[in-house]
Formats: sequence, structure tokens, C-alpha cells
Amino acid sequence: MVLSEAEALARLEALRRQRDAIERQIADLLLYLDLGRRLGGPAPSAGPAEAERAAAPVPTPDPQPVPHPAPQPVRVPAATPPAPPAPGREGVPAPAAAAPVEGDAGLSETVLARRYGRAVIEAALAVLEEAGRPLHAGEILARITEQGFSLPGQDPVAALNTRLWKRSGPGGPLKRLGEAVYAPADAEEG
Repeated sequence: MVLSEAEALARLEALRRQRDAIERQIADLLLYLDLGRRLGGPAPSAGPAEAERAAAPVPTPDPQPVPHPAPQPVRVPAATPPAPPAPGREGVPAPAAAAPVEGDAGLSETVLARRYGRAVIEAALAVLEEAGRPLHAGEILARITEQGFSLPGQDPVAALNTRLWKRSGPGGPLKRLGEAVYAPADAEEG
């Protein structure tokens, strides 16, 4: 089979698009696995045989494609409704998206987890606007924890800092003023 230059370039471009799609799927699956490990708690301790196997070098994959079973969805715990506000915090309403509502029963856990993540950002924005000054991620976490929000992982401040940092880019609702220090994007420079 002889291809013309245009046909070869077209096939090359199609293969590159396929490779990009596969790389995105791999990244998504790695992210889901990591999230599942973090939410699933500490991993069970490995026996000596498993530790040896983990330390062994990983063989290089064969160049031939190997069929893989369809990925199974990772179970993410459904968002729990936030606790009632602490005394003296009545003026800060928790975002409506934080608690699952009756109509959410048919939604996937991934969708519910994303809604909860957006609700965490909305709560952080409300805390920043109420404070009227830039706050460190640790201060923001303390205040949203009072509203019933929680973040997974061994370091919840780092988890919140990462979420805030991702939303502090151009066009985002936040601006980063320093190491883990944030303010609403529309706040005046001080």
C-alpha cells in the first residue's frame, strides 16, 4: 500500500488525535485511581511477597496493542450536607449545591462530587467576601469547616490550596496574592 504525502499526513494527524485522546483517558483514569485511593483511606499493608513484587522493575509494554476491559467507575462518596452554621455564623449561608437534593438521586457520584467541589469554592468566596481582606488557605479552611465542609486527604489545607489555586487564573473568581493567600478577583488591591 503506497500512500501519497497528503494521505500520509492525514493518517498521521488522525493517529495523533487518537494518541491525544488516549493520553487524556489515561490521565483521567490515573486521577480517578488516585482519588479513589485517597478517599478509600490507607492502603492495606502489603505482605513480603507483595512488597517484593512492588519493588521489582516494571517490564516494558509490548508494542502490540492489548485489549483492556472497560474501566469501572470509581466510587466517590456522595456529598454530605453541611452541618448547621456555628453560633455567630448565621449570616453566612452555605451554598445550595453543597447538599444533595431530592432530584439528585439519579445523578452519578462524579457529578455530585463536582457539585460539592464547586460548593466548596463558593463557600470560600463567601468567607473571603465576609472577611473583607485576603486570607490564607488555612484560615479559609477553618471557616468553611465551621459551615460543615470537609476536604479529603492527609493535608486538607493543601487540598483546599490546590482548588483555590486552580480557580485563581485569568477569568477565575479568585486571585492569588502570595503563597496560599487569596482574595476575590474583583477585590481592590490594597
